Amino acid sequence: MLHHFLSYIEQQQLFTPQQRGLLAVSGGIDSVVMLHLMHRAGFPVAIAHCNFHLRPGDCDRDEQFVRQLANHYQIPLFVAQFDTHAYAEEEKLSVEEAARNLRYRYFETLLRDHHFDYIATAHHRDDATETFFINLLRGTGISGLHGILPRNGDIVRPMLVFSRQQIEAYAEQENLSHVEDVTNQSLAYRRNQIRHQLLPLLRSINPSIDEIMQRNITHLSDAEQLYRQAVDSQRQQYLKSQGDSFLLSHHDLMHLHPQRTLLFEFLQPFGFNTSVVDSLLQLQGDPHFGQQFLSSQYQLLRSAEGLLIEPIRKDEKQNNTQFIERFEVEQSENYQVTLNNKTLSFCILPRTQVPSLKVPPTQALFDVDRLAWPLTLRSWQEADRIAPYGMSGTQLVSDLFTHHHYTPHQKREALMLCDADNHLLWAVALRASRYAAISTNTTLILIVTMQ
Repeated sequence: MLHHFLSYIEQQQLFTPQQRGLLAVSGGIDSVVMLHLMHRAGFPVAIAHCNFHLRPGDCDRDEQFVRQLANHYQIPLFVAQFDTHAYAEEEKLSVEEAARNLRYRYFETLLRDHHFDYIATAHHRDDATETFFINLLRGTGISGLHGILPRNGDIVRPMLVFSRQQIEAYAEQENLSHVEDVTNQSLAYRRNQIRHQLLPLLRSINPSIDEIMQRNITHLSDAEQLYRQAVDSQRQQYLKSQGDSFLLSHHDLMHLHPQRTLLFEFLQPFGFNTSVVDSLLQLQGDPHFGQQFLSSQYQLLRSAEGLLIEPIRKDEKQNNTQFIERFEVEQSENYQVTLNNKTLSFCILPRTQVPSLKVPPTQALFDVDRLAWPLTLRSWQEADRIAPYGMSGTQLVSDLFTHHHYTPHQKREALMLCDADNHLLWAVALRASRYAAISTNTTLILIVTMQ
């Protein structure tokens, strides 16, 4: 295994024996085996460990185990303590996104301050395959289908040459201890469903599926490089820069080919998804302008000139709008957003764990997989219309205000929850829409509650 490890590092040109590396070690079996192989190879390394304080007791146990590892191998150790929930709430991120941001920001700081040459993570071949299927199920473009790359800037992944089975066999052979995250077995998480259900089925159909998927990922990575060159050329030709804004004229939009794919690639770096692309294409030829779409950082206005993309000013974003990015079941705890002196909590649960679909006016339920993310929580606007659940057609929200005898102050503080297609999902505490309503096919439910 050490021979294959060294050969892969040399083949992928990940680093040289003289370069100093920083190893991301969680205490799990993958990072423990990576540390052992790096130590056997004699590479000069140090350990970095993050305690996110997300699992009471377990995170401190993991940290103590990693400290023992560093002492055993007699190598430097860097440990960071994070209040991940507080950071996620402050930055309006899912817990998963918050942990990832904190982790890599810390690694980059260590890399710079202590003059390391690279950061090594212990992602292995099964991780790359699982990521491929996760992105495939989310409807990703080609960039999501190459899985996990051996190198991404300063980050290298020398364990991608091995399967989870090979890693487990090596750990047993070398009698290596590790810590186990109990959530790795829960089928409530999509990655675990792929790991414990989908991949075993595929292996029973074709025992060589792991090797085949690795070749597929390599081919897709090569194809993406050619694809990116073509997209960048088209973007420079059609997307015109205007200071910190960008304009795609209606004339140029009509001449894009393939239109939907290129429009998605033009808009995706600004945070707009395929649902926004579909909505814009449906509006082609419509002489009425003024439609607006929002991402977490940008607003897109369909004007008489074309599609105008502008950054959301910080003061506007803080005062009028909050964004809710897509998160998984395991990131539901303590996900809250506050606007206009009101706090909304967001939770995703499997349908089997939701005892009743009857909810009070201060709560709304939606089918997670039918939502266009990110969601937007904002103040009421004069032209807001809702498609009420259980009714046909649409209704002005202002008529709801009249019916419920809202005062001018209540109108100013009223909240609207919208999706990325600008569908009004919920006039908070008044009426939910039929968009993304729960159906017999629903598997995951988003529960939104006004505190």
